[in-house]
Amino acid sequence: MMFTSNTLLGIFFISQLCVGVIGNSLLFMLYVYKFLVKASFSRPIDPIFLHLMIVNMLAILFALIPYITSSFGVHSFLDDAGCKAVAYIYRVTRAMSISTTSILSAFQAITITPSNSTWAGLKPKLWTWTFWSFLFSWFINLVIYVQLFETLIAKTNYTDVDYGYSHVYCGSLPLKYTIPGLFLSIIIIRDLLFLALIMWTSFYMVTLLYQHHKRTQHLHNPSLSSQRSPEHKATHTILLLVNCFVFFYLLNNFFTIYDSFCTRERLPGLGAIIAISATFYPTLCPFILMNSNKILSQYMSSLPVFKEPLVSNVIPRCSHEQI
Repeated sequence: MMFTSNTLLGIFFISQLCVGVIGNSLLFMLYVYKFLVKASFSRPIDPIFLHLMIVNMLAILFALIPYITSSFGVHSFLDDAGCKAVAYIYRVTRAMSISTTSILSAFQAITITPSNSTWAGLKPKLWTWTFWSFLFSWFINLVIYVQLFETLIAKTNYTDVDYGYSHVYCGSLPLKYTIPGLFLSIIIIRDLLFLALIMWTSFYMVTLLYQHHKRTQHLHNPSLSSQRSPEHKATHTILLLVNCFVFFYLLNNFFTIYDSFCTRERLPGLGAIIAISATFYPTLCPFILMNSNKILSQYMSSLPVFKEPLVSNVIPRCSHEQI
């Protein structure tokens, strides 16, 4: 049986959706299990992971489902109200994924900071700071994207709705701002602030872990010198997560800006490319975290079918609370 290009694209979208939702759901359920059943093992950072998994799943679902239905020939899947709701939820949850990642990086950096550091004074109020950061991020992102309710409409009801927004079912009318580019400027400034916070805190963590490794290097068993130290493994995980985030986020922004402002004609399939690039990070994020998180080992070792407890000392003592 021959598959058309749209069918193959739809199968790819379904595969990405399944992988992303299953990965985030699995990690979410494991953290819930850890919080409810093994409360003594719960860490202050766990609610941040739970929040990240939720917004990741929502971003994946609302980004890919419209393209899946379109790939299989459904032409009138969303009306005006549906376009507004789907786009609004997707944009807000994607922005919250960015915000949560930056909050997570800052939380990790403050937690592993030495007691003699100037940042150590923030530790007693760290969860309060995190809580208000979440509230502020939700408020800002919910307000920023309110303009979508005024400009987004279904393509089936109008003919000229391709200004500034590329979507398989939805289009947008020109933004009614007195200052051209105000909406884009707000988004860019917000994103740059979050990216700067992520990059700075990640560099700070890598520096701390490297310094810790240098101080404790003489304590390591010479027979294990050929193996990567826990500090190197933790550093690798931090760099991998941050690089993955930055690469796919900047790639998605490049396609979005090019589609909105750098071309007068809509390129076929560019909206699908934007959706794919936007959901790669939420899809890969749980698997990167699972690779270095002790929660899987703790959960598996609690099951009676396993005689030997699984040990995963990936994170060094200095970064015990982090990943």
